[in-house]
Amino acid sequence: MTNEEAIRTAIELEQRIAAVYDQAAAACADDIGRRVFGALAAEERDHVAYLEQRLDQVAETGAFTVEPLETVVPPSERIEEGVRRMEQQVVPRDHGQEVDFLRQALEAEEETSGFYQRMVAELDPEGRELFERFVEIELGHKAIVQAEIDAVTGLGFWFDFQEFNLEAG
Repeated sequence: MTNEEAIRTAIELEQRIAAVYDQAAAACADDIGRRVFGALAAEERDHVAYLEQRLDQVAETGAFTVEPLETVVPPSERIEEGVRRMEQQVVPRDHGQEVDFLRQALEAEEETSGFYQRMVAELDPEGRELFERFVEIELGHKAIVQAEIDAVTGLGFWFDFQEFNLEAG
């Protein structure tokens, strides 16, 4: 696969995940869940824009530059600490449809992170550099979604991202 083909495939995957998060945010009855899904949808749309810019560069110059890529995902240590704190609380609530959306999101994140990992292993150094950051970010998204599933199905409450500043990377 060429770098250009990989970018096009990545755009399709990111658009699909953004659609899952948008649908989940629209259907979610929980304020925190809507915020979480909305933040993740916005980040996936930012990824699409970033990748489209790289594709435009390829069309214009035959190459692309790797620019810094920000994320709403807190460092894994903060996610793990949040999960530990969360496990000490139990707030029973019915999350119904949100669990279905979370499972769809997890499946999409697994597919996307797997794709990015393959691209890092298979592409030339320029392509590897582009997709290495996406691996980190998508694995972070996957961890967040899994923590949400664990919280909703195991403890009965949403993993409150307000503990983390979604504005900070």
